Parts: sequence; C-alpha cells; structure tokens
Amino acid sequence: MDTDSGTLVVLVDEHDRVIGKAEKLRAHSDGGKLHRAVSVFIFNAKGETLLQRRADGKYHSAGLWSNTCCTHPAPDEEPEVAARRRLKEEMGFDTPLREGFEFIYRTAVGNGLTEWEYDHVFFGEYNGAVKPNPVEVSDYKWVSLDDLLADVKSKPQNYTRWLIILLNDHLQEIKNALNNVTRHTSKTTIS
Repeated sequence: MDTDSGTLVVLVDEHDRVIGKAEKLRAHSDGGKLHRAVSVFIFNAKGETLLQRRADGKYHSAGLWSNTCCTHPAPDEEPEVAARRRLKEEMGFDTPLREGFEFIYRTAVGNGLTEWEYDHVFFGEYNGAVKPNPVEVSDYKWVSLDDLLADVKSKPQNYTRWLIILLNDHLQEIKNALNNVTRHTSKTTIS
C-alpha cells in the first residue's frame, strides 16, 4: 500500500489560511483534518476530458476512475505549481493550467480514511501523447462529459468520491471550463 509515509500536507482553515502541517496519513485519519489539495481536469479539442484509473497500490480509492490528477501541495508550494508537478508525475505531460474554482468537501474514502480538503480545481487543454506513470495510474481514457455523467450515474462504485462530488455539486463550473476550451477549437457549446 502506497502511503507516501512522511509526506507533509498543509492544514488550512475554511478560508484556505495556513494553520499548520501534518503527515499525510494522519491528515486523513480519525475523521480527517482540513488540508489543501488540488484537482486537475484536462480537456482535448474534441471536448473530452481525460480520466485516470488510480493504481491498485494507492493507499485509498485504489482502482477507481477519477479526474485527470489530484495532489496535495507541499508546504510553501503554490497550488498551481503542485497541479502542474503532479500532472507531469502522473500523466507524463505538462500543459498550462488555470484555476477555475475552490471548494471544501469531506468524505470517507475507505480503509478508515477521510478526505477533508480545501480543493483548488484547475483546468487545461492538451492534445498530445499521454504517458501515465504505472505506479500512480493503471489506465486512462478520454471521455465526453455526457458519457462520464451517464457512467457515474449507472456505476458510481467505479469512481472516486471526490469526482462524484465535483460532478454533482460543480457541474456548471466544469461545463464552463470545457466550453472555454472548445470555444477556441470548435463551435461546440455544452449546456
């Protein structure tokens, strides 16, 4: 089981003000501690989003489909820097990102662990080769948002809790970001 033992996460308050640091596993134990995170959605020119299937060795949510990548910024690391670092580490490419929104969520993720995150959500466009790191990612696919929503509805057990929360609570923000990408490459608008 991959726990990244010793890795520190940034503890924050409900306004994303730093209040301390904690070892990553401790921040996810005993109901969790609110900590900073980033989530990334990458879209292509066809209007599809890039999903990853988390590697089976991950310390939680192993084998589940999720958004392009996620991580926890290191102490003194800006969220966008962390997002781009993790995109390269997990999916094997870099592309410009822009922050779309922030939100707080709390959910059990199995193995007695809880994600309680102040999440900075980033969006970008990429149309090149994907080279996932097999330690982090067991598979990947490009899917339309409509197909993703239909599959999440019929098989929610195949998806990470945070992706389901993002799709349920922030779908319009995700559609707006997708429209910003497709507006530059086609006349397709997602409503």
